Amino acid sequence: MQWSREQELIKNEPLSITYSYWDGTGHRRAIQVRKGDSIGEFLRAVQQQLAPEFREVRTTSVENLLYVKEDLIIPHQHSFYELIINKARGKSGPLFHFDVHEDVRTIADATKEKDESHAGKVVERHWYEKNKHIFPASRWEIYDPTKKWERYTIHGD
Repeated sequence: MQWSREQELIKNEPLSITYSYWDGTGHRRAIQVRKGDSIGEFLRAVQQQLAPEFREVRTTSVENLLYVKEDLIIPHQHSFYELIINKARGKSGPLFHFDVHEDVRTIADATKEKDESHAGKVVERHWYEKNKHIFPASRWEIYDPTKKWERYTIHGD
């Protein structure tokens, strides 16, 4: 019972997330959510934050927004808490390090695992469907917690 209470306290802790709204170019922003929030709840908050500035975000539904982290599209039902405690991994290393640094691929050897990550992208599903054959969207795939990423490649597997 005490463990459950502690987990609830952790889920209510604030989590600052830096993301980039991606419409072909990046629009970097930061938002504060709770660790227990789902990706869907995060995207709802992002939509409210971006709506005054981007008409296309104002008129779309949360279901039509995608969160892409380390080339993986994270489904709406996953929570940040779940990604953090399960030490979720992406193609180039851990997903759970939400502290953002410079893009690891531009400053060092991209084949080496880093324990730092760059900002996740928030994109409209319509933009993704229209551009999924073009880099960077051509590298994106749905997050699968059972899939193990052994090495990072720049061509995709």
